[in-house]
Amino acid sequence: MHEDGHVRVSVADTGAGIGPQDIDRIFHPLFTTKPEGMGMGLSICRSIVEAHDGRLWAAPNMPRGAIFHFSSIRSVSA
Repeated sequence: MHEDGHVRVSVADTGAGIGPQDIDRIFHPLFTTKPEGMGMGLSICRSIVEAHDGRLWAAPNMPRGAIFHFSSIRSVSA
């Protein structure tokens, strides 16, 4: 947990990664890099995370691949 009360989860892979030309567009609705893709998955994921006061972003995983991070406010049950 971070000092600001957020919890961060990161998921990394060593695949092809995200091209620099696409990094700012991958969360936009209807944007896809897949021939059969609909371009909705990451947009929906970001909407869900943000609706819970969180944040979702991606970064390169060196030497190859991508890392997706999301943070959310830690919930405390009474």
